[in-house]
Amino acid sequence: MANDQSVRVRFAPSPTGKLHVGGARTAIYNWAFARANGGTFILRIDDTDPTRSTEENTQIILRAMRWLGLDWDEGPDVGGPYGPYKQTDRMDLYREAAERLVAEGKAYYCFCSPEKLAADKAAAEARHDPFQGYQRTCRNIDPAEAQARVDAGESHTIRIKVPLDRGDVVIHDAVHGEVTFNAKELDDFIIFRSDGTPTYNFATVVDDAMMGITHVIRGDDHLSNTPRQVMVYEALGAPVPTFAHISMILGADGKKLSKRHGATSVEEYRDAGFLSDAFVNYLALLGWAPDGETTIVPRDVLARTFSLEHVSKNPSTFDPKKLDWVQQQYVMTMSDADFAQTILVPELRKAGLEGEALSHEAHWYEVLASVLKPRTTMPADVVEKSRFLYAGDALEYDEKSVDKNLRKDYAPAALDAAREALAAVEPWEASAIDGALEPLPEATGINKRKFYGAVRVAECGNQVSPPMGESLELLGRDQVLARIDAAKALCGTAE
Repeated sequence: MANDQSVRVRFAPSPTGKLHVGGARTAIYNWAFARANGGTFILRIDDTDPTRSTEENTQIILRAMRWLGLDWDEGPDVGGPYGPYKQTDRMDLYREAAERLVAEGKAYYCFCSPEKLAADKAAAEARHDPFQGYQRTCRNIDPAEAQARVDAGESHTIRIKVPLDRGDVVIHDAVHGEVTFNAKELDDFIIFRSDGTPTYNFATVVDDAMMGITHVIRGDDHLSNTPRQVMVYEALGAPVPTFAHISMILGADGKKLSKRHGATSVEEYRDAGFLSDAFVNYLALLGWAPDGETTIVPRDVLARTFSLEHVSKNPSTFDPKKLDWVQQQYVMTMSDADFAQTILVPELRKAGLEGEALSHEAHWYEVLASVLKPRTTMPADVVEKSRFLYAGDALEYDEKSVDKNLRKDYAPAALDAAREALAAVEPWEASAIDGALEPLPEATGINKRKFYGAVRVAECGNQVSPPMGESLELLGRDQVLARIDAAKALCGTAE
């Protein structure tokens, strides 16, 4: 059992499904608290529910944790001194701990059938007994008799023996402050089921005690479990850790975040193209803030400044628009080269616009990155904004844009003037291109918006595209002149 006083925290998901937003935030808080305090972050898989826990789900959770960048110091794949780190591999430890409590008179065998328990509960309700939990029927069976019945194969559970004179259970919660539970409402709850498996409230405490967990940071839906777990800590003679129960995450309608609010699993946000740093930043702010104002908290700052004192006890609301905004802030901090390498080129390849062997020099992609970066929230955004660059002579025109900008009596003159000026541009760079086009509206007597609208549709196929100079630089002079010639065939039919 760990006994040093350095911070040790754990994230212990049950592999009954994907890692959801709430669980991810809990993992982030545990990871950040460990890093901020020079402590140890442990990942433990609580897979004692055999009907719902699967190895596939375990791997999904591990992949999600890796994508989030939450590296664990002890746990699956990395090992550690207090393993194994999957509960199904620790069953002997739970059995030994339970049997030790029985031997010490702190727990006992219970032989009550489900029918007996139901009848006792009904009788307690009928006589309006203020205590309607387990009636402690087997608590005072002679230990030798109980052991003989167990040895004879009689079905049984193991129950903790809650001290009858135990006062209130007071939790000094790091988020909620002092929380008091009436111990008289606690029955002698089951710690080992009749099928030979430990209950959650027993297994998790045995693990936390043996692993030396100093702080249990988890969702406040676990707060009601805490008094029972304290009873187990005390029976084991183990120190009770500091608890910190964090509030739940709500949807915009004020109800607990669920599928009806949209994506809820980490994988869905990863596959949508969110940057893990942006996603971690946003989730960290759902219930915590360094100063009440700062909204961009890079991972290294989070790992340095996180504290439980700044965690709110009030529920947080998941705001997809705020997440998009945080994502865009992270996109904007990327260099053009980094944006091109990590977002632009992979998305163009995914869309089939680029192959493994790139069709342009590195500088071309960096220019495109500089244009698209301020206009990008999600990686997939770059594809439609880039498609006109890959159309060649098969550019598709948006009919509404053609009607509004090319099928006008001024369009031929605008295109002729633009072609003549562009043919002479040297060097072929955005600034020179913009400089050549700038005086043309006044020189031709064509309204500036109309002039640029005609050129834009001729080159890009629609009236919405990246800035003109960069767009034409990326297309290249030959393609630009060819597209003007092709577009002129669409002119001259003004209505």
